[in-house]
Amino acid sequence: MRNKVTRTHSRSSSLPASLLLSSMAAPRGLVVDTTRDEEINLGLLSESPTGKRYKEGKFPLSRWEFAAAIAVFVVFSIGLFSIYLTMPAAEYGKLKLPRSLSDLRMLKDNIGTYAKVYPAKFILGYCSTYIFMQTFMIPGTIFMSLLAGALFGVLRGLFLVVFNATAGASSCYFLSKLIGRPIVNWLWPEKLRFFQAEIAKRRDKLLNYMLFLRITPTLPNLFINLASPIVDIPFHTFFTATLVGLIPASYITVKAGLALGDLKSVKDLYDFKTLSVLFLIGFISIIPTILKRKKIYE
Repeated sequence: MRNKVTRTHSRSSSLPASLLLSSMAAPRGLVVDTTRDEEINLGLLSESPTGKRYKEGKFPLSRWEFAAAIAVFVVFSIGLFSIYLTMPAAEYGKLKLPRSLSDLRMLKDNIGTYAKVYPAKFILGYCSTYIFMQTFMIPGTIFMSLLAGALFGVLRGLFLVVFNATAGASSCYFLSKLIGRPIVNWLWPEKLRFFQAEIAKRRDKLLNYMLFLRITPTLPNLFINLASPIVDIPFHTFFTATLVGLIPASYITVKAGLALGDLKSVKDLYDFKTLSVLFLIGFISIIPTILKRKKIYE
């Protein structure tokens, strides 16, 4: 009996004083689980990659973060609206963001002449719309990429798509730097934890790893845009990997836009053959990382 008391006393003496007080103050029969909270407060336990856990089902943004998000959205919206006001008149009833291939074919037919008559104005409107969608994670940029191929051909279309995708992703990067941490922790806590661990292991060859992620569909581009500033990926690395890494997939999409009438589904863009080519290019980009790791183990 004495041994048990001694062991209990020695274990209790190693606990924080606040934990002992809360346990002594608890009524008999009531278990107070404060160990986890005390460890978090002492920095001994992190509940998420950034030290916070966001309750499931609870909106993650604070009032100030939500206000900042709305303010940024309003500023971008005013800028986009102002650009559209400067454009020559058109049948705006026929202009809408495409959500399917049938919408895209109709849009191409309706604005084909407009794009030829007012090429500079149309490109300005196209680019601002693409960047806006990419910044605020609005689905449908793949249809905008197909439209670029259908209207401008492979070379000009590829340049437009890569430029807009890179600019939009960079804008999303800085937006996430402002308010993205709670959102990513809320939506993808496990994926963020995995991403952070992978980045930590590859700091010396981070550009190669980011190129691999951009070229291959290993992680969604939306997640990469939002999570990169949270796991401390430098912007110059993010920008370079985005600019170069999006070229192969963008080329495939833009080229498919030339034969828009023959395309039956967006899924047809990335069949087994296409994915194999993308992964092959991706693996070539990480060869320096593999070789360096092999030398270390030798």
